[in-house]
Amino acid sequence: MRTTAVERPTPGGPKPEGPTEVRRRRAVGLAVLGVALVLAAAVSLAVGARALSPVEVWHGLSADPGSDRRLNEIGLIVQTVRVPRTVLAVVAGLALGIGGALIQGHTRNPIADTGLLGVNAGASFAVVSVIAVFGFADPFQYVWFAFVGAAVAGVVVFGLASIGRGAGNPLTLALAGQGITVFLAAMTTAVALSDQKSLNALRFWNSGSVAGVGFDVIWPVTAFVAIGTVLALITLPALNLLNLGDDVARGLGVNIALSRTVGIVAVTLLAGAATAACGPIAFLGLMVAHVARYLTGPDYRWLVPYAGLLGSVVLLVCDIVGRLVVRPGELDAGVVVALLGAPFFAVLVWRGKFRNT
Repeated sequence: MRTTAVERPTPGGPKPEGPTEVRRRRAVGLAVLGVALVLAAAVSLAVGARALSPVEVWHGLSADPGSDRRLNEIGLIVQTVRVPRTVLAVVAGLALGIGGALIQGHTRNPIADTGLLGVNAGASFAVVSVIAVFGFADPFQYVWFAFVGAAVAGVVVFGLASIGRGAGNPLTLALAGQGITVFLAAMTTAVALSDQKSLNALRFWNSGSVAGVGFDVIWPVTAFVAIGTVLALITLPALNLLNLGDDVARGLGVNIALSRTVGIVAVTLLAGAATAACGPIAFLGLMVAHVARYLTGPDYRWLVPYAGLLGSVVLLVCDIVGRLVVRPGELDAGVVVALLGAPFFAVLVWRGKFRNT
């Protein structure tokens, strides 16, 4: 029932939380997510086509070349296969989670995802193009072109959204991103259909996988994610004000153009690095941003860290599930995330329509 009067808590009813209690609850939530991430990482090291006990995982992490054959085999599995994919899942999930929360904040669009800026499409187009032209087959060779393609696509989208009558408008940014995404998707298909090697690479690329990538790729990607995360954290106070509306934010002294530019650069670095290493992973940023908002409220100073940790946990869990459901084969993590994210997206749309009726 609606009322215009200020509602007072009934005697004996639950008391509203004060700022100290809210901060404590949010801090506890972050700690719980940190513990969940550590547990998921431990399970990731133990689960696969060959299950390992905690003792075997420990020996595998510390196995020496001079050890016996069995320990060498376990060490090879743990150190060269499971540790890299676990680290990449953590880094990519963090990047996509933070990127998803940022893009929703900067566009004020609750169903925005990191793919909105065209970074996924830009990376895919760059990958198939360099494979068709240069014949690259090693991920270390084409991952740099994927990152450049993602970054260029983000810059072009932001540039188009910054000119004309609707400059700086979140709707203009979303429309520019969608237009560039459709164009690049068409170009990617055209290149892939004309080159069999590019088509085969695109099939693997579009599935989104954290497997098969070594630390020669992971460390540079982690550096870009770290830079993007720092830029994201810098913009959080301004982002809270931007979500009150541009006029209010401007009146409170926010440099809207600078804040939005830094935010979009951060999203491009985060989403571009994750996409370059793993391929496009749809729905992850969308999902975890909404879950984080449900847990923390609209304060981006808490929402973004929650979304980052949730992204790492969800991507790790989806990768683990993908190893188990068709063992000894695997489902790529991106496929499992999509299977989880599509119903989540449908529920969001349904709930939005339900409220408006």
